[in-house]
Amino acid sequence: MAFDGPKTDASDEESALGDLLCFSIYSAEHAFSQLYRPLLAELGLTYPQYLVLLLLWQRDGRTVGELGRALRLQSNTLTPMLKRLESLGLIGRRRDPADERVVRVDLTEAGRALRARSIDIPECVAAATGLSADELRYATDLVNRLRDHVTAYAVDLDRPEGSR
Repeated sequence: MAFDGPKTDASDEESALGDLLCFSIYSAEHAFSQLYRPLLAELGLTYPQYLVLLLLWQRDGRTVGELGRALRLQSNTLTPMLKRLESLGLIGRRRDPADERVVRVDLTEAGRALRARSIDIPECVAAATGLSADELRYATDLVNRLRDHVTAYAVDLDRPEGSR
């Protein structure tokens, strides 16, 4: 196995985990969840709900399919989340008049107003990382590239042996 992290003076078990890139990412995700939880609790949102709203604040009226692709979520995960956001009065869903099969998601006034209450969250999270703006961009790019490569590799593993 290739070395993918620094050795520590911790116990053998911790060192074995610390040498795994996937554990570093997993534990960083856990740390981010702990950071976001109180920030989003004030808004009454979960992290995935917050991501949906971020996309809609950027461009309202997206389709369910667009949201799913951007969030990398299947409709069986996304639909219940959208129903919850709708029950909270933050979004509305409607059939696209041009194609009844397409469902569009629109912010309500309450959903638009929530943006002002969440405006400081990205800055708070960036400060918590202890990284400079350049380091944050580099880390984000590196993790995105890593995700894309691992995703492509996993898709290839799922293909039948003869079609690889």
